[in-house]
Amino acid sequence: MARPRRIVLVRHGESTGNVDDTVYEREPDHALALTERGWQQAEETGKTLREVFGRERVSVYVSPYRRTHETLRAFHLDQELIRVREEPRLREQDWGNWQDRDDVRLQKTYRDAYGHFFYRFAQGESGADVYDRVGGFLESLFRSFEAPDHPPNVLLVTHGLAMRLFCMRWFHWTVADFESLANPGNAEMRMLVLGDDDRYTLDRPFNRWRDPEPYGITG
Repeated sequence: MARPRRIVLVRHGESTGNVDDTVYEREPDHALALTERGWQQAEETGKTLREVFGRERVSVYVSPYRRTHETLRAFHLDQELIRVREEPRLREQDWGNWQDRDDVRLQKTYRDAYGHFFYRFAQGESGADVYDRVGGFLESLFRSFEAPDHPPNVLLVTHGLAMRLFCMRWFHWTVADFESLANPGNAEMRMLVLGDDDRYTLDRPFNRWRDPEPYGITG
Protein backbone atom coordinates (compact mmCIF):
# COMPACT_ATOMS: atom_id res chain seq x y z
CA MET A 1 0.00 0.00 0.00
CA ALA A 2 1.44 3.36 -1.06
CA ARG A 3 0.41 5.48 1.90
CA PRO A 4 0.96 9.20 1.25
CA ARG A 5 3.49 11.07 3.36
CA ARG A 6 1.10 13.97 3.85
CA ILE A 7 -2.65 14.47 3.91
CA VAL A 8 -3.39 18.19 3.89
CA LEU A 9 -6.81 19.63 4.71
CA VAL A 10 -7.63 23.23 3.82
CA ARG A 11 -10.74 25.26 4.52
CA HIS A 12 -11.94 27.57 1.75
CA GLY A 13 -11.09 31.25 1.85
CA GLU A 14 -13.52 33.86 3.10
CA SER A 15 -16.79 33.74 1.14
CA THR A 16 -19.59 36.24 0.70
CA GLY A 17 -21.60 34.22 3.21
CA ASN A 18 -18.89 34.64 5.85
CA VAL A 19 -19.30 38.42 5.78
CA ASP A 20 -23.04 38.75 5.07
CA ASP A 21 -25.39 36.02 6.24
CA THR A 22 -28.34 37.57 4.38
CA VAL A 23 -26.82 36.32 1.13
CA TYR A 24 -28.16 32.84 1.90
CA GLU A 25 -31.67 34.23 1.32
CA ARG A 26 -30.76 35.18 -2.27
CA GLU A 27 -28.15 32.66 -3.41
CA PRO A 28 -27.69 28.90 -2.94
CA ASP A 29 -24.99 28.00 -0.44
CA HIS A 30 -23.07 26.02 -3.06
CA ALA A 31 -22.93 29.06 -5.38
CA LEU A 32 -21.35 31.53 -2.96
CA ALA A 33 -18.05 32.96 -4.21
CA LEU A 34 -14.89 34.07 -2.45
CA THR A 35 -14.52 37.68 -1.42
CA GLU A 36 -11.46 39.64 -2.50
CA ARG A 37 -10.02 38.93 0.93
CA GLY A 38 -10.84 35.25 0.47
CA TRP A 39 -8.84 35.14 -2.76
CA GLN A 40 -5.90 36.77 -0.99
CA GLN A 41 -6.12 34.28 1.89
CA ALA A 42 -6.16 31.35 -0.52
CA GLU A 43 -3.22 32.70 -2.50
CA GLU A 44 -1.16 33.01 0.71
CA THR A 45 -2.02 29.43 1.64
CA GLY A 46 -1.09 28.38 -1.87
CA LYS A 47 2.43 29.73 -1.36
CA THR A 48 2.79 27.49 1.69
CA LEU A 49 1.39 24.47 -0.13
CA ARG A 50 3.77 24.88 -3.06
CA GLU A 51 6.68 24.96 -0.60
CA VAL A 52 5.41 21.85 1.19
CA PHE A 53 4.78 19.81 -1.97
CA GLY A 54 7.79 20.99 -3.96
CA ARG A 55 7.91 18.99 -7.19
CA GLU A 56 6.01 16.03 -5.72
CA ARG A 57 2.73 14.79 -7.15
CA VAL A 58 -0.52 15.58 -5.35
CA SER A 59 -3.91 13.85 -5.38
CA VAL A 60 -6.50 16.60 -4.88
CA TYR A 61 -10.10 16.22 -3.74
CA VAL A 62 -12.29 19.32 -3.78
CA SER A 63 -15.79 19.98 -2.47
CA PRO A 64 -18.23 20.79 -5.32
CA TYR A 65 -18.92 24.30 -3.97
CA ARG A 66 -17.84 27.41 -5.88
CA ARG A 67 -15.82 28.78 -2.94
CA THR A 68 -13.76 25.60 -2.66
CA HIS A 69 -13.11 25.43 -6.40
CA GLU A 70 -12.04 29.08 -6.36
CA THR A 71 -9.80 28.41 -3.35
CA LEU A 72 -8.10 25.57 -5.21
CA ARG A 73 -7.64 27.78 -8.26
CA ALA A 74 -6.01 30.46 -6.11
CA PHE A 75 -3.38 27.97 -4.90
CA HIS A 76 -1.75 28.08 -8.37
CA LEU A 77 -0.53 24.49 -8.09
CA ASP A 78 1.39 23.05 -11.02
CA GLN A 79 -1.23 21.38 -13.23
CA GLU A 80 1.30 18.77 -14.35
CA LEU A 81 1.78 17.58 -10.77
CA ILE A 82 -1.82 17.32 -9.60
CA ARG A 83 -4.83 15.17 -10.35
CA VAL A 84 -8.10 16.75 -9.26
CA ARG A 85 -11.35 15.02 -8.38
CA GLU A 86 -14.54 16.74 -7.30
CA GLU A 87 -15.81 14.94 -4.18
CA PRO A 88 -19.42 15.70 -3.13
CA ARG A 89 -18.95 13.94 0.20
CA LEU A 90 -16.62 16.77 1.24
CA ARG A 91 -19.35 19.43 0.80
CA GLU A 92 -20.53 21.80 3.50
CA GLN A 93 -23.13 20.69 6.04
CA ASP A 94 -26.56 21.07 4.45
CA TRP A 95 -28.59 23.71 6.28
CA GLY A 96 -31.65 23.52 4.07
CA ASN A 97 -32.24 25.26 0.76
CA TRP A 98 -33.16 28.96 0.72
CA GLN A 99 -32.24 30.03 4.23
CA ASP A 100 -34.20 32.57 6.24
CA ARG A 101 -31.64 34.46 8.33
CA ASP A 102 -33.75 34.74 11.47
CA ASP A 103 -34.77 31.08 11.30
CA VAL A 104 -31.16 29.95 10.88
CA ARG A 105 -30.04 32.12 13.79
CA LEU A 106 -32.76 30.54 15.93
CA GLN A 107 -31.72 27.05 14.84
CA LYS A 108 -28.09 27.85 15.67
CA THR A 109 -29.25 28.71 19.18
CA TYR A 110 -31.03 25.36 19.36
CA ARG A 111 -27.93 23.61 18.01
CA ASP A 112 -25.70 25.24 20.62
CA ALA A 113 -28.04 24.00 23.35
CA TYR A 114 -28.62 20.54 21.84
CA GLY A 115 -25.08 19.81 20.62
CA HIS A 116 -23.37 20.46 17.30
CA PHE A 117 -22.86 16.78 16.52
CA PHE A 118 -26.44 15.58 17.00
CA TYR A 119 -28.61 18.58 16.14
CA ARG A 120 -30.17 18.26 12.68
CA PHE A 121 -31.14 21.44 10.86
CA ALA A 122 -34.65 21.50 9.43
CA GLN A 123 -34.44 20.21 5.84
CA GLY A 124 -30.70 19.79 6.44
CA GLU A 125 -28.08 17.65 8.15
CA SER A 126 -26.67 17.04 11.59
CA GLY A 127 -22.97 16.86 12.32
CA ALA A 128 -23.50 13.11 12.65
CA ASP A 129 -24.83 12.96 9.08
CA VAL A 130 -21.72 14.75 7.80
CA TYR A 131 -19.55 12.39 9.87
CA ASP A 132 -21.12 9.42 8.07
CA ARG A 133 -20.47 10.73 4.56
CA VAL A 134 -16.95 11.89 5.46
CA GLY A 135 -16.37 8.38 6.83
CA GLY A 136 -17.54 6.92 3.54
CA PHE A 137 -15.09 9.15 1.68
CA LEU A 138 -12.29 8.09 4.00
CA GLU A 139 -12.93 4.43 3.13
CA SER A 140 -12.67 5.30 -0.57
CA LEU A 141 -9.48 7.23 0.13
CA PHE A 142 -7.94 4.21 1.85
CA ARG A 143 -8.74 2.05 -1.15
CA SER A 144 -6.98 4.54 -3.41
CA PHE A 145 -3.78 3.98 -1.42
CA GLU A 146 -3.64 0.44 -2.84
CA ALA A 147 -2.45 1.84 -6.17
CA PRO A 148 1.34 1.42 -6.26
CA ASP A 149 1.76 4.76 -8.03
CA HIS A 150 -0.39 6.76 -5.62
CA PRO A 151 0.99 10.31 -5.19
CA PRO A 152 2.94 11.00 -1.99
CA ASN A 153 0.56 13.85 -1.11
CA VAL A 154 -3.20 14.19 -0.69
CA LEU A 155 -4.92 17.57 -0.57
CA LEU A 156 -8.53 18.06 0.54
CA VAL A 157 -10.08 21.47 -0.17
CA THR A 158 -13.21 21.51 1.91
CA HIS A 159 -15.04 23.19 4.81
CA GLY A 160 -14.34 23.73 8.49
CA LEU A 161 -16.81 21.21 9.87
CA ALA A 162 -15.72 18.54 7.39
CA MET A 163 -12.09 19.10 8.41
CA ARG A 164 -12.87 18.51 12.07
CA LEU A 165 -15.02 15.47 11.32
CA PHE A 166 -12.39 13.97 9.00
CA CYS A 167 -9.85 14.17 11.82
CA MET A 168 -12.42 12.88 14.32
CA ARG A 169 -12.97 9.81 12.14
CA TRP A 170 -9.27 9.32 11.39
CA PHE A 171 -7.98 9.67 14.95
CA HIS A 172 -11.04 8.10 16.64
CA TRP A 173 -11.88 11.21 18.63
CA THR A 174 -15.01 11.09 20.76
CA VAL A 175 -18.12 13.21 20.29
CA ALA A 176 -17.08 15.10 23.43
CA ASP A 177 -13.73 15.89 21.83
CA PHE A 178 -15.43 17.09 18.65
CA GLU A 179 -17.86 19.31 20.56
CA SER A 180 -14.95 21.08 22.25
CA LEU A 181 -13.18 22.04 19.00
CA ALA A 182 -13.53 25.26 17.01
CA ASN A 183 -13.51 25.50 13.24
CA PRO A 184 -10.25 26.56 11.60
CA GLY A 185 -10.18 30.02 10.07
CA ASN A 186 -10.71 30.69 6.39
CA ALA A 187 -7.91 29.20 4.24
CA GLU A 188 -6.35 27.59 7.32
CA MET A 189 -4.75 24.20 6.86
CA ARG A 190 -4.05 21.13 8.94
CA MET A 191 -1.65 18.39 7.91
CA LEU A 192 -1.58 14.70 8.76
CA VAL A 193 2.06 13.62 8.55
CA LEU A 194 3.22 10.01 8.27
CA GLY A 195 5.90 9.20 10.85
CA ASP A 196 8.63 6.59 11.03
CA ASP A 197 6.28 4.43 13.12
CA ASP A 198 3.86 4.32 10.13
CA ARG A 199 1.31 6.41 12.01
CA TYR A 200 -0.09 9.80 11.16
CA THR A 201 0.05 12.77 13.50
CA LEU A 202 -1.64 16.15 13.19
CA ASP A 203 0.83 18.99 12.65
CA ARG A 204 -1.11 21.28 15.00
CA PRO A 205 -4.31 20.93 16.99
CA PHE A 206 -7.62 22.63 16.42
CA ASN A 207 -8.38 25.40 18.87
CA ARG A 208 -10.59 24.43 21.80
CA TRP A 209 -13.38 26.68 22.97
CA ARG A 210 -14.14 24.56 26.03
CA ASP A 211 -12.96 21.42 27.83
CA PRO A 212 -14.49 18.12 26.60
CA GLU A 213 -17.52 16.94 28.60
CA PRO A 214 -17.66 13.15 28.12
CA TYR A 215 -20.46 10.91 29.39
CA GLY A 216 -18.15 7.99 30.16
CA ILE A 217 -14.67 6.55 30.18
CA THR A 218 -14.20 6.87 26.40
CA GLY A 219 -13.64 10.60 26.86
